[in-house]
Amino acid sequence: MAIVVVSGSGRGAGKTVLVCGLIAALPEFAWVAVKVTTHAHSVLARIYEEPVAENSCAQGFDAGQQTDTARYLAAGAWRAFLVSALDSELDKRLSELRGLVGLEANLLFESNRVLRHVQPDVCLAIEADADAPRKPSFTLVERVKQATVRRAGFGAGDKVPGGAEPVFELTDFASIPESMQQWLRARLLPGARPEECLG
Repeated sequence: MAIVVVSGSGRGAGKTVLVCGLIAALPEFAWVAVKVTTHAHSVLARIYEEPVAENSCAQGFDAGQQTDTARYLAAGAWRAFLVSALDSELDKRLSELRGLVGLEANLLFESNRVLRHVQPDVCLAIEADADAPRKPSFTLVERVKQATVRRAGFGAGDKVPGGAEPVFELTDFASIPESMQQWLRARLLPGARPEECLG
C-alpha cells in the first residue's frame, strides 16, 4: 500500500493537474484518487449526495464541465472519490473511505488538510507564485513534505544542494519527467533507495 498526498500553497496551484499527471505516469499503482474538500464545495456535495462518494464515470456532471474525480478517472485512476468533511469529521470520513477501498489500496490524495489524519509515504508540495495568497494549511505541508513541485522558471533545478528534499520544476504538471517518476517509485516501492534516483 502506498499513500501519496498532493498539496498546494494556494488555490489554482495545479493540484488536480499534478494528481492526473501522477496517475498517468505511475499506472502500475492502480491509484484510488481522492479529492478532499470542505462543505464549502456544497454544489459537489449535493451532486454526490453523500460525504464519501465514489465517481464511477469519467464524464463531468454537466456538459463541458468535468469534476476533479472525473478527471482522475480519465487519467487512468482505478477508482475516484470525493470526501466532503469539516476538520472535525475528516477522520471519520477517511475511515469510511478505507472501508470502501480496503487496506491494501494505493491512495493518492489531493488535499492539505488530510495530512492531519494520514502519514503519507510521499507528500508533494506545490509552491504557487510567490505573490499568490497562501493557505494557512500549507504551514503543515511545509513541515512534512518530501519534495517540492514548482512551475518551470523558479530556477531551482531538479535538486536542492546539500541533501535537502528535491525540487522538481515542471513545464507541464500533466507530464511527469522520468527523474521524478524514478524518485517516486524509489520512495514508494519496498527496499528502494530514493537518494539514488536524482544522482
